[in-house]
Amino acid sequence: MTAPTRADPDAQVARWLDTDLDEWTRRVVRRHFDPVSGSLYWLGRVHQLDFDPRDITRHDQLGAFGPFPLDRLREEDPADLVPQSVPRPLAGRVWDTGGTTGTPCRVFYTPDMLSHRAIWRRWSFVREGFAPGRTWLQATPTGPHLIGNGVQEVSELHAGQVYAVDMDPRWVKRLIRAGRLAEVGDYTTHLLEQITDVLRQGRVQYLNTTPALFQALRQRRPELVAALDGVRLSGTQISADMYRTFRTALRGGICGLTYGNTFGNAACLDIERDGELISYVPNYPQVTMAVVDKADRSTPVAPGTVGQVRLTVLHEDLFLPNILERDQALRHSTDRWPIDGVANVRPLQTTSSAPEGLY
Repeated sequence: MTAPTRADPDAQVARWLDTDLDEWTRRVVRRHFDPVSGSLYWLGRVHQLDFDPRDITRHDQLGAFGPFPLDRLREEDPADLVPQSVPRPLAGRVWDTGGTTGTPCRVFYTPDMLSHRAIWRRWSFVREGFAPGRTWLQATPTGPHLIGNGVQEVSELHAGQVYAVDMDPRWVKRLIRAGRLAEVGDYTTHLLEQITDVLRQGRVQYLNTTPALFQALRQRRPELVAALDGVRLSGTQISADMYRTFRTALRGGICGLTYGNTFGNAACLDIERDGELISYVPNYPQVTMAVVDKADRSTPVAPGTVGQVRLTVLHEDLFLPNILERDQALRHSTDRWPIDGVANVRPLQTTSSAPEGLY
């Protein structure tokens, strides 16, 4: 597979969708476990495995690694997960990911990895009907959060101008856990005031934000929502009722959806029965998704059955097998994608120690 090119993103997507997943799996695993040029993290764990990773020939054999311990991304040098074949010294961004609670997980994204993500995002923009050359407001976590790279993705691959408003989801969740709900309200108002300041000037066609923050904007400033040509919602859940409410508030504008999981930001594939089924597919082949039994995370559930979401990251420059998400979903099979997707995502469990907050 050739390196991603921004000159012809549609052709690149077509090549990715035509990729044989078993062949791609072999390529990625052998790259990371090459004794000379592999990644230091994985080479340091070979002796802990009861099999030779270079003997893996199929994607469905990756379960042998067991669940990837996300806590390692809170402790390891992010450079150690990048194969040594990537020229050193590494130059680029270390991003926070892995949710919005606790100590951040941190990963280094090579230029190719950022390009993969950007091209898939652009594909979903086009598919959902967002026109190029428009003005956006991105009101999401930015700074160290990977979703903040959406500013560059819109401007560089979709010819847009972008305003940005920052939000700190970890601070919101900390306030909720501490029962400081009045301060949560104050912070939400602070964000909405910044969003309103940009939107009231009438220069923005599209808004990218989270479902919870968009719900608050719709309730407080419905006229600003009605004036938009579309919104793109990135988060961990959206119900059928929320979707229908948003569509009505937009008065014909686009309501695009993204499932904001740990890695990949799965794109919406289908919205059926007026939002009763909302399905998402991963950035193939760099990310795959499975829905597994909550009591046995090694066993996929039957199509149409609810289970826990499990991700596998298969970038040439980052290999993370079997990440167990804090989400549950339906296993969604479709002949329109090379592998299964997920549908009707919602939190696996919502508690006072892990609230959903504004994301």
